[in-house]
Amino acid sequence: MKNNIVCIVGTRPEVIKMAPVIRALRGVPAFNLEVLCSGQHRDLLAPLAAWFEIGFDDDLKVMSDNQSLGELTARLLQAFERRFAAARPDLVIAQGDTTTVMCAALTCFYQGIAFAHVEAGLRTFNLGNPFPEEYNRVAVTRLAQLHFCPTRRALDNVLNERVDATAAHLTGNTVIDALHFTIGKLQTTGAPPFDHDILLTAHRRENHGAPLVAICQAVLDLCREFPHLKVLYPVHPNPNVRATVQRLLAGHPQVTLSEPLSYPELIATMQHARLILTDSGGIQEEAPALAKPVLVLRTVTERPEAVELGVAMVVGTERAAIVGAARDLLRDDRLYARMARGGSPYGDGHAAARILDIVRSYLHGAAP
Repeated sequence: MKNNIVCIVGTRPEVIKMAPVIRALRGVPAFNLEVLCSGQHRDLLAPLAAWFEIGFDDDLKVMSDNQSLGELTARLLQAFERRFAAARPDLVIAQGDTTTVMCAALTCFYQGIAFAHVEAGLRTFNLGNPFPEEYNRVAVTRLAQLHFCPTRRALDNVLNERVDATAAHLTGNTVIDALHFTIGKLQTTGAPPFDHDILLTAHRRENHGAPLVAICQAVLDLCREFPHLKVLYPVHPNPNVRATVQRLLAGHPQVTLSEPLSYPELIATMQHARLILTDSGGIQEEAPALAKPVLVLRTVTERPEAVELGVAMVVGTERAAIVGAARDLLRDDRLYARMARGGSPYGDGHAAARILDIVRSYLHGAAP
């Protein structure tokens, strides 16, 4: 008898990190696999699905304009309740810390369905930062039956929360699998569509408002200090981000504002950048593997491994701190070389294969 497995994706990072798992599961004849999209980042997902050749079986279409977290949570719980009751999966798999993932895990708990968490164990130990992601990941750990941890520190975090040691596994991060797939698939070695020195991405909820204003002001300061500096900022579609960025940076001759890049465009752009400023979790993981220094535009990170390795630096969102850290890297070749030496603490590109082995063992009743 075949096992029914449902994989959940909702946002762009979830598609990137779940794609290697979905591709691995689809190669197993003993599995009936269904991939559900919650639609949390609907417009950004279709090109990614095409790139990774995975496809979605259905879109739950839970998003509406300016809905609150409470409204989104209610709609997700209702949608998952209906779908899981109809599909009766043996296992549901999701990645990360979004509201989509938390609601999928909670619905599984209500219905007695096993839940597997990809990228388990990330922690800042501050429920309010990042919000609501830190709460989501802590809650999912309490609800999951399988925990796929990307690093030893993440595994230790899960075990310290009294999770059964036989349920927690060190797999590496699937983002490195996705990165290797993308680099291998890219057919051209030519220049990316933009000529730039700094790649900037900033969109997280906790950076809306004054922090994003400070980030934009820091960019303007750097442009004044380095007249030949070119900055590329692919702007997230969230209206709270776009309004601030357009007001402060639009029309500046050294700053290019673009629509969000496709994943292969982003990887090619990262390869050609000198320096990356970001509040993105995924880019914190990808950039070290590409030997690019990262300045993290957050006050705390749940990915400290790259910081400890010396290839990333948490600079926060204060204007002067961002300018000072970027200035040092742009002027000091020895400091830059130390941070650009490369090496990833997040995996070897075989996380999905390890996850597949564990899922097979779990569903067939053997100890992984």
